[in-house]
Amino acid sequence: MTTIRYNPWTEINTLQRQFNRMFDDVSTATNTQASANYSKVPAAELTNTESALILKLELPGMNVADINIQAMAKSVSISGERKPKTTDKTRTEFSYGKFARVIPLPARIQNTEVKADYKNGILYLNLPKVDEEKNKVVKVNLLAEADS
Repeated sequence: MTTIRYNPWTEINTLQRQFNRMFDDVSTATNTQASANYSKVPAAELTNTESALILKLELPGMNVADINIQAMAKSVSISGERKPKTTDKTRTEFSYGKFARVIPLPARIQNTEVKADYKNGILYLNLPKVDEEKNKVVKVNLLAEADS
């Protein structure tokens, strides 16, 4: 019986080659049809202030009607579609298509009070925090048992 040694690096190298091939395919897409299959995840920036969370997302070239925002108590979901405005004779490096992103939040928010604004390709979300009950200290009286 022949002993075959297991080498985990072989599988890792295979996985690395597959990832490289995948990214090469995406980065060399030269027409709108090929790049439309690539879904872009918008970059986000989250600022934690005392009273609210401020979330900014880069969504250049989007129409407000094509952006969907859903706020939950502990996360925000943003989805949409960037539609191409080019012809077949246009060569573009822009990415088009649908995107979706769920951003977990470090604090609970009042999802009914969220305010959104879209200016110069940046989506601004003001997410007010829930006023949590402060840690109360309560004095507890201990009653002694009556002697029987």
